[in-house]
Amino acid sequence: MENMDTIHLLKECDAGTKMAVTSIDEILENVTNPAMKQILSKSKQHHKQLEKEIHCLLADCNSDEKDPALMALGMSWLKTNFKLTMESGDAVVADLITEGCDMGIRSLYKYLNQYSAASETAKAICNKVITIEDDLRRDLRCYL
Repeated sequence: MENMDTIHLLKECDAGTKMAVTSIDEILENVTNPAMKQILSKSKQHHKQLEKEIHCLLADCNSDEKDPALMALGMSWLKTNFKLTMESGDAVVADLITEGCDMGIRSLYKYLNQYSAASETAKAICNKVITIEDDLRRDLRCYL
């Protein structure tokens, strides 16, 4: 059986990938630039692919998946809809997603430190999620 740090880290990565997919889904219809829409769609696919890997690893550990906290989902939805109601456009979308990436990256680094006894496989998955978030943040800079 895997150690609990491995399970906890994988669960946090799972919640993070689900949060990213949900956020991209909420905002994608508001994007007008085709290139930006493609960047977001590609990132969503990468998150979903990692989510599948994480689910397999959690199943190997005899553990359940973890959904994002309802409060986090609700606050994200409110902020997104409020901002887009006040001002629309690709720059607003880029700002929202970039902020989400920043929060995700900070959280994942915190969990990497907190669950330092996690397996190298779990740490590698966590670093993959961080890389995807960082790539998305970098790719959206030109739309801010």
